[in-house]
Amino acid sequence: MPELTQRRRMLILGICCMSLLIVSLDNTILNVALPSMQKDLHTTVSGLQWTIDAYTLVIASLLLLAGSTADRIGRRRIFQTGLVLFTIGSLLCSLAPSLGWLIVFRMVQAVGGSMLNPVAMSIITNTFSDPRERARAIGVWGGVVGVSMAAGPIIGGALVQSVGWRSIFWINLPVGVAALLLTARFVPESRAPRARRVDPLGQLLVIALLGSLTYGIIEGSSAGWGSPLIIGCFTLAAVAIAGLIGYEPRRKDPLIDTRFFRSAPFSGATVIAVSAFAGLGGFLFLNTLYLQDQRGLSALDAGLYMVPMALMCLVFAPLSGRLVGSRGPRVSLVLAGTSMTASGVLFAALDAQSSNWLLFTSYVLFGIGFGLVNAPITNTAVSGMPRAQAGVAAAVASTSRQVGQSLGVAVIGATVAAGLHTASWWIIAGCGMSVLVLGTLTTGNWARKTAERTAALLVPEDQEQVKQRIEVST
Repeated sequence: MPELTQRRRMLILGICCMSLLIVSLDNTILNVALPSMQKDLHTTVSGLQWTIDAYTLVIASLLLLAGSTADRIGRRRIFQTGLVLFTIGSLLCSLAPSLGWLIVFRMVQAVGGSMLNPVAMSIITNTFSDPRERARAIGVWGGVVGVSMAAGPIIGGALVQSVGWRSIFWINLPVGVAALLLTARFVPESRAPRARRVDPLGQLLVIALLGSLTYGIIEGSSAGWGSPLIIGCFTLAAVAIAGLIGYEPRRKDPLIDTRFFRSAPFSGATVIAVSAFAGLGGFLFLNTLYLQDQRGLSALDAGLYMVPMALMCLVFAPLSGRLVGSRGPRVSLVLAGTSMTASGVLFAALDAQSSNWLLFTSYVLFGIGFGLVNAPITNTAVSGMPRAQAGVAAAVASTSRQVGQSLGVAVIGATVAAGLHTASWWIIAGCGMSVLVLGTLTTGNWARKTAERTAALLVPEDQEQVKQRIEVST
């Protein structure tokens, strides 16, 4: 990519952030609309889970393919394709005549969404080559999640209450069209120096793993945990994992390069992403149902209740980016894990829902934690990796987020269906504790050395260059 002016780089960052905005806003708005959708479409809790998880599963399954394809045939081209599909899918969702069709159209949305965030992150990584400048850009990127969390519940609540749940998908249309036009005008094309081969078997194994595992968790309570169907789902998931472990290392261009996971920071970031987003998915799912079904609040009032959490995320996401750029990821991860754990414990041990003061304190703590966690995840995942494989590395991080959110909604939904509400909050507290522990263990000197060895293994080069690229990630 040719050298770009500072103004052009900022413009590219803004365009990439637009794609994250519509994807993140879509999730937060949808959560507020769930009770209205349940009544209008006459569905169960598991039906609500599928409106979320059908989307996140398809995204998680295709992110790695989208990242490697973008590196191969052009990042801008794949990014534009994703914008088109996501916008069309949003329009179709607003017209869905039934739950089944809504789930199908959410999957169309997801195919487009899989081409947006990891490819946008790859574009950012290649646009901002200086590690500290990249960390700040990723902080801005993470701040967009805070914007969506702040605006989503309010906008979604107002739309659901005044127009109806179908209108929540309309907001994606003008943003998607604007991002498409701006991309064509200002974002330069880029690709990896060497094309990676397609890995169809690896792709099928990933789909089998994620689909069977999530289906088994969501449908286990209704079908019976010991039923042949559910046991078969978990067996298929185990076989898929074994197949990936045995098959992928033998390919020259694997869908998942297992050598990435020899880096402790990269592996830690992957598991932290799953834990943090599982906590987020469960937290939003639980609170949406609680505020509207148990407290009897309107969609708009429920959205306003969630504003303290969203505002904290908005404030602390860019702060986290600056912290990562100046002091590395450990401070952000430790603070994030502590805050998320404390929020879950307030609900589980002190019944935060019994008091507005405790409830809002818990929301604030969770918002602080989630705001802090995004930047170190992304920066650690892409820093130290060869720039030629930036799309794949970013896609692994994005896949981990989507897998986490899918599992969070699936597991929390299953515990709600079983009447284990307190256990649901302990699970969320456990997700926060995982962030805290792994954030501490995978950001020290030992972890830095594993990242250096991994980078040298992937692309042999001058070791001083390797160390410089990794410095801000650990």
